[in-house]
Amino acid sequence: MEASVLLDAAQTVFAQHGVEGSSLRAIARAAGCDPALIYYHFEHKEAMFQALLERKFSALLPDLESAVAGPRPLKERLAETLRVFARHLKDDAGFRALIRGQAVQGAEPIKTTLAAFLRRLQGLIWNLLEEGVASGELRRDLPVPLAGFFLVRTYLEMLDLFPAMGPHFLPMPVPEALERGEQAWIDFFWRGASAPEESR
Repeated sequence: MEASVLLDAAQTVFAQHGVEGSSLRAIARAAGCDPALIYYHFEHKEAMFQALLERKFSALLPDLESAVAGPRPLKERLAETLRVFARHLKDDAGFRALIRGQAVQGAEPIKTTLAAFLRRLQGLIWNLLEEGVASGELRRDLPVPLAGFFLVRTYLEMLDLFPAMGPHFLPMPVPEALERGEQAWIDFFWRGASAPEESR
C-alpha cells in the first residue's frame, strides 16, 4: 500500500479526532490495512502529521513563490496569492479542518510543527506586504505580521462559508459567488491597507 493512501486515511482521522485523539489502529482501519504496515512508512502518528504538512505545502509553496514574484502591481500579486490558496485548499475541507483543529487544540509539539510550516507560508505574504510598505503603496504603520495573518485567515474562512452561504447573499452559482467574494475581500483589504494618495 502506498504511503499516500495511508496519509489520506490519517488526514480523515486526524480531522475528526485530532492528532492526539487518533490512534494508528484507527488510521489503519480507515486505510483498510494492518497497523503494522503503517510502521513500514512512518515511525509514529506525529510523523504522519508532519508528512501531511510536507505533502500539502510542497505543492503549495512553489505556486505561492511564483504568485508573489515579478514586476506586476502589488495588488494583483496579492490577489493571485489568494487564488493560489484557493486552488490548493478550496477542495480540501478535511485539510483545512485539520489545520484549524490542531492550531487551536493540538498539543504543543504539534503546534510547534504546524507553526514552522505556517511561518514559511506567512513569510512570503509578509515579504510582499513589506515591499508595499517600503514602496509607499501600503501604509507605513501597517502591522505587517498581523495584516498578513488576517488576510489569509479571513480568506480561508470565506472558502468554508461561501459554498454554503454565498448563494444566499449573492444569488448566483457558487464558483461565481466565490470569485466575487475573492475580489471584494481584496478590495476591502486594499482600501484599509493602502497609503493615502497624498503620502505616496
